[in-house]
Amino acid sequence: MPTVALFNQQGEKLEDIQLNAAVFGVEPHQQAMFDAIVMQRASLRQGTHAVKNRSAVAGGGRKPWKQKGTGRARQGSIRAAQWRGGGVVFGPTPRSYSVDMNKKVYRLALKSVLATKVNEGKFIVVDALSFEKPQTKAMINMLSAFNVDRKPLLITAELDVNVALSARNIPNAQTLTATSVSVLEIANADTVIITLDAVKQLEEVLA
Repeated sequence: MPTVALFNQQGEKLEDIQLNAAVFGVEPHQQAMFDAIVMQRASLRQGTHAVKNRSAVAGGGRKPWKQKGTGRARQGSIRAAQWRGGGVVFGPTPRSYSVDMNKKVYRLALKSVLATKVNEGKFIVVDALSFEKPQTKAMINMLSAFNVDRKPLLITAELDVNVALSARNIPNAQTLTATSVSVLEIANADTVIITLDAVKQLEEVLA
């Protein structure tokens, strides 16, 4: 079973704890993680891109000149693609970029990315995470105690407004609850700082 240190909020080690091997000790599945990240990144695309084709642009209902006898090339409409102001040929149309993924595969991807952070030593467990009031300086001091200076992901069991507001003004810092974490957000974070209660929640859901 993987073993990690349990810290307090000041960065002091309290004890060593064992994590559930079925969640944090799995062999990371690279393909599952890749597919999950592709799925999530695809779902972020709105797909509202659109252009006007020949039938959507205004005008062009009359033939600009007769078919023969003018010496010019035959034209059927001034809104054909070769005309200025004409319709666009094969342009983008609204579509969904969503990608389907098996739930079991996504669970494997989530466990794999968590195990990866544990293996890399980028998984910090704290006994609790709370602030008396929203204060960016207090959050910076806490991150400094763990030598975390870029892209931290703070995971708590329940939404803590003071924690979220304290991290809001720190570049690339993110706060989430254990029930809302995703593969993309964990993979994108440099270091995961998670409360012990949040660890237990993840173990209950994923084990």
